[in-house]
Amino acid sequence: MSVADVLARARTAARPVCTGTVTGAMGLTISVEGVTAAVGDVVEIAGSGGLGEPLRAEVVALHRDRLTCMPLGEVHGVHVGSRVRATGRPLQVPVGTALLGRVLDGLGRPVDGGPPLAGRARFVDLATQTPHALSRARVAQPLSFGVRALDTLVPAGRGQRLGIFAGSGVGKSTLLAQITRGTDADVRVIGLIGERGREVREFLEENLGAEGMANTVVVVATSDEPPLVRLRAAFVATRIAEDFRDAGRDVLLLMDSITRTAMAQREVGLSAGEPPATRGYPPSVFAMMPRLLEKAGTGAVGSITGLYTVLVEGDDHNEPIADTARSILDGHVVLTRQMATAGHFPAIDVLESISRVASAVTAPHRMADAREARRLLGALRDARELIEIGAYTEGSDPLVDRARLLEPQLTGFLRQAVEDTTSPDAAWDELHRIVTGS
Repeated sequence: MSVADVLARARTAARPVCTGTVTGAMGLTISVEGVTAAVGDVVEIAGSGGLGEPLRAEVVALHRDRLTCMPLGEVHGVHVGSRVRATGRPLQVPVGTALLGRVLDGLGRPVDGGPPLAGRARFVDLATQTPHALSRARVAQPLSFGVRALDTLVPAGRGQRLGIFAGSGVGKSTLLAQITRGTDADVRVIGLIGERGREVREFLEENLGAEGMANTVVVVATSDEPPLVRLRAAFVATRIAEDFRDAGRDVLLLMDSITRTAMAQREVGLSAGEPPATRGYPPSVFAMMPRLLEKAGTGAVGSITGLYTVLVEGDDHNEPIADTARSILDGHVVLTRQMATAGHFPAIDVLESISRVASAVTAPHRMADAREARRLLGALRDARELIEIGAYTEGSDPLVDRARLLEPQLTGFLRQAVEDTTSPDAAWDELHRIVTGS
């Protein structure tokens, strides 16, 4: 241990401990007086009678004579007069290779029954600076997902941020698990935000399995967790990914879902006294989203490729959260209920999906094959109603005739079993054979 570390510890030990008291609790907030802290700092509140594990809470608002805090756990046992101690620092989370294969809660604590992380991982502040726009490398290298429809018609690059837009029960989580197993990224970080408790173990054991967990870190905050824990879980997963990126690794960050993260921020904002705005979302929601999403991307070294699921309310792809996410992200993948109910997996509507870096990460001859496939699928879609009612006459449009001839092959190409993984070269070769007839 260096002399500077010894002196820092000595100063911390010698610092006088100042305590305050709880003056009230309403809804999701706790009012505290008599202690000084900054927004984002963590305070510790003694339980009933000062016994038991202290409750940690985060300062979310400041007033002239009091702090407004939100608990990072259950408030049972807290009463007026409970002692409050300021820690003097924000939430800290573990990072590093010791996290690979582990499952953490929304505050970065292991919940998989494995060994504790103290002494194995580094602990850093949750808050970080977003890389400056001019310090980022351009997205120029492709990243494979192992899913034919994505690798060819919606190709992604290392450092890109993609949204997966769909309603509930359309296959978002299953698609994420398939991508986790099939990607060629160095490290995977998965954030399950607001998930049903029943589905977490099912996702880990059935969808991911031992192979999928090998180079993966999973952060889980189920729907029954306090809203601040759900909100912080998204930033914890991102902070873990940032550390791997800064070490020069190519990271795939998958978050399910950004919508539930926004809902958690809505609960936090409204409880802190913000006025509701668009559809009940306070302004802090629309400030939080770019702050979170912009942390992904390329850095001076390494990259974070972000995949964020967006749960569209009532299958409305223009609702506020979906619309805001679409404007920030570098592309979007649309899953449709119609395809899902017809047994088409993955239920990707490739004509409504787009990657804004496709031309930068794909060779020109392969882009030509992708454009031709889109032309054929678009012609089929435009003529679908005429074909179904028998009003289309063969020979009236050569492109439609060719599309109808190739439809079984195109549909078979776009369908892919959950356990199937296809290399990008094999996917491109198959698409070329279909569109050229060679």
